[in-house]
Amino acid sequence: MKFAVIVFPGSNCDIDMYHAIKDELGEEVEYVWHDADNLEEFDGVLLPGGFSYGDYLRSGAIAQFSTVMAEVVKAAEQGKPVLGVCNGFQILLEVGLLPGAMRRNESLSFICETVPLKVKNNKTLFTSQYNENEVIQIPIAHGEGNYYCDEETLKGLQDNGQIVFTYDGKNPNGSVNDIAGITNTKGNVLGMMPHPERAMEDLLGSSDGKKLFQSIVKNWRESHVVNA
Repeated sequence: MKFAVIVFPGSNCDIDMYHAIKDELGEEVEYVWHDADNLEEFDGVLLPGGFSYGDYLRSGAIAQFSTVMAEVVKAAEQGKPVLGVCNGFQILLEVGLLPGAMRRNESLSFICETVPLKVKNNKTLFTSQYNENEVIQIPIAHGEGNYYCDEETLKGLQDNGQIVFTYDGKNPNGSVNDIAGITNTKGNVLGMMPHPERAMEDLLGSSDGKKLFQSIVKNWRESHVVNA
């Protein structure tokens, strides 16, 4: 499986994402600059964290207009897995691939710590290697991770099983219904504030993020065996 790690001016977790795929999973991966106009050669797309375009206006607001985002949307429409982490999640919201919006953390402070997440839906291509309601330890590092949506959108997320991860116990940022990660209705686009690419090795505190990437690869291989 071949992954694209999209790099915007201000990305700072792209190297972590590349390491997770190449060194921990042993899959193919390439950095793709924000002005790229073709992602056809890639089987999955990863939008890393950081401060794209300095987070001017608001997080992800400028990055949504990058040339590559039209290709990310196309990849999503083709059913390819698209993962946006932290700033990547914010960009997916801005471009409309996921519903809702991000606000400043309730504390108005940047938060950097490892938090427990509950796997609310383990029937997605991102979570099939987890158990339902499994609690995992994943780092967060954000100042605008307070996910918000209106009541109608929230009901849709709940009814469709689109809420994939929630904060377990303490809610660090005030996000509605403790939401930490959601998918689109098709289930092939995931946005999450916590950083699974920073939880790939026990040596660094947790390897709980590894199953997320393993889930993506397993789903891809199974689908290609079926289609072969």
